[in-house]
Amino acid sequence: MTLSNALRATVASAVMLMGAQAQAADTVFDLDKMTPAQEAAFGAAVRSYLLENPQVIMEAVAVLEEREQQQQAQADLSIVSDNADALFNDGYSWVGGNPDGDYTVVEFLDYRCGYCRKAHPEVSELIKSDGNIRLIVKEFPILGEASIIASRFAIATQIIGGNDAYKAVSDALMTLDGNPNEATLKRLAKTFGLDADAILAEMSSEEVTRRIAETRALAQRMQISGTPSFVFGDQMVRGYAPLPTMQNIVAQGRAAN
Repeated sequence: MTLSNALRATVASAVMLMGAQAQAADTVFDLDKMTPAQEAAFGAAVRSYLLENPQVIMEAVAVLEEREQQQQAQADLSIVSDNADALFNDGYSWVGGNPDGDYTVVEFLDYRCGYCRKAHPEVSELIKSDGNIRLIVKEFPILGEASIIASRFAIATQIIGGNDAYKAVSDALMTLDGNPNEATLKRLAKTFGLDADAILAEMSSEEVTRRIAETRALAQRMQISGTPSFVFGDQMVRGYAPLPTMQNIVAQGRAAN
């Protein structure tokens, strides 16, 4: 029995019972004007049905969850639209993949986040295998001082060394063991032939601070509180998504357009 049929059967049972009571009392039955006795009869009928058919509760929960997801998805469309410029054209976030691709993915990440690390190779495979996706990375350090240091180093590297240097350092930070410190970051910079002293000095600059602050403000407006979080086209995905799920989202997004 479907949920709607089950609920109709429940209401029908209650109405029949209350209708019989009302007829016996020579009164007109009105669902909007239940007497205490009618309310009790209705409650008893519902309770009896649910005890006999407990699966209805799970069906109702599933319907409720589906409605909530639909409402959240609709709200997310507005959130993405309202913040489109900051998401897709802020002028400083690293852009990779195919800059002229027909589909854009935005990732909010934290280098110390376990699920960001799990997602990293899968996002890379998504971009590589597709070939027509524009990837934008948002530095969103939320897991403490080590996260902030790592993001400051990545952003400072981009400012001093450019986008290719940022990509190399960002990938390295995503797999770095232990918390980053000055010695570790210097070695990392030198590994890629970068000016370690200039990058370390830039880490505390107003520009680096501004970029992190603006991304945090954007995340707050978009109701993002965890990492990784993604925007696929105009659809938000809060949390880790495996590669097949991401590929399916991209395919559906392209088909919808």
